[in-house]
Amino acid sequence: MTNQVNQAEINQAVWAACDTFRGTVDPSIYKDFVLTMLFLKFLSDVWREHYELYEAEYGDAPELIAEMMKNERFVLPEGASFYDLYRQRHTPGNGERIDKALHAIEEANITKLRDVFQDISFNSTKLGEEKQKNDILAHLLEDFADERLDLRLAHIGNQDVIGNAYEYLISRFASEAGKTAGEFYTPAEVSELIAELVDPQEGDEICDPTCGSASLLMKCGRQIREKGSKKYALYGQEAIGSTWALAKMNLFLHGEDNHRVEWGDTIRNPKLLDGDDRLKHFDVVVANPPFSLAKWGHATAQDDRFGRFRRGVPPKTKGDYAFILHMIETMKPGIGRMGVVVPHGVLFRGAAEGKIRRKLVEEHKLDAVIGLPEKLFFGTGIPAAILIFKQDKEDGSVLFIDASREFIKGTNQNRLDTEKHIKKIVETYRAREPETDKYSYLAQFGEMAENDFNLNIPRYVDTFEEEEEIDLMAVRAEREALKKELADLDAQMQGYLQELGYLETAQ
Repeated sequence: MTNQVNQAEINQAVWAACDTFRGTVDPSIYKDFVLTMLFLKFLSDVWREHYELYEAEYGDAPELIAEMMKNERFVLPEGASFYDLYRQRHTPGNGERIDKALHAIEEANITKLRDVFQDISFNSTKLGEEKQKNDILAHLLEDFADERLDLRLAHIGNQDVIGNAYEYLISRFASEAGKTAGEFYTPAEVSELIAELVDPQEGDEICDPTCGSASLLMKCGRQIREKGSKKYALYGQEAIGSTWALAKMNLFLHGEDNHRVEWGDTIRNPKLLDGDDRLKHFDVVVANPPFSLAKWGHATAQDDRFGRFRRGVPPKTKGDYAFILHMIETMKPGIGRMGVVVPHGVLFRGAAEGKIRRKLVEEHKLDAVIGLPEKLFFGTGIPAAILIFKQDKEDGSVLFIDASREFIKGTNQNRLDTEKHIKKIVETYRAREPETDKYSYLAQFGEMAENDFNLNIPRYVDTFEEEEEIDLMAVRAEREALKKELADLDAQMQGYLQELGYLETAQ
């Protein structure tokens, strides 16, 4: 019986593999190499384990075993295994061999892994000249040969461990990447919160038009699995090629085969279309789009063939409402619901954004505005908000929640507690009470109209705390006592200075 390894040991081992690159290669570059090697190791170990199981059952019948292996979830071509590469690690040409292995795997699994490795080259000069590159990659192969990274099911116990390790790496890379981290990662607790708010159900089609590494999509899928069903479909689109590849590998490692994730710019070139070449509609739409993107596609928005900007064209230098309007148009009529992360400026900025905001409120689509704490997101310290939209709202009320003051403080990054903070937000949202003291307020359409459709949360949720009444006579008495104490100290200092001869004694 193989001794099982726990999640913490696997996480520690994969993070230690990064030491091979530190001081030589920037984390924004080496993250793709480490994550891809984890993916290759997983494929190789699963393939090896299944082959050994068939071998134990059918004995010396290689042709029969080969036929059985054709029914596996994926195909690992001969010579493309991690172990083939590991055996040759001390021979020149590691980068070229790894690239050839990845391309062979892609070709053999074209429907699931098409183009996934095209932006990742282990033979890149980013790893240095040939001798240095070969040495680095030899060390990387040795790192993943660590016995803790034996990723056979008998050793890890549950396939979720691999997906969790991948997510762990992505989150660690995000914490090191600074401003660029938002391109590929939404903090896990924020993803969890959004997923609970939109409440995915069995049979739902779920979309994230700016999906990053797909963590938010998978949180929605997990909500359904926890209800006892695997009947759902995940859709996404991602503009950055290397991040799109992360999403595809992430979904694969988590066993999410029922997905369609496209590579391309969602605003300029939406690719999730139906049979009539129109925007596909979804039961659930979620996203954490880039905040206030400057170059989002303003020049062609006026002539958008999908009519996404009929409520108004967002400002040239702020693309927040471009993503919101796209998502609105992709909700299924009558049943669609949507959750999107936005900077607070979306709630109150005027001009074109003010007009768009007014129309969305007038159409009774906005359901809730939830203010989050500062420093939750990688790369920015500003607080953000979550907007919830629904297609089936009957009235124009909007629930405002101010959750900005409740969080666990971290050195560089704050976070939400699942049981305490997330649970409170979700329960408040579902209860939809007229008001909870200093936390939420259910605003009616008329109130928002009176505020000229400014949705800044403090206009609706009163968080004012009365200051303790000051006893002026007590303050005066304290001040007099301090004055006397200061005079006594001054006289004492004068005496010391005279004794030391710094001051002449009065004649």
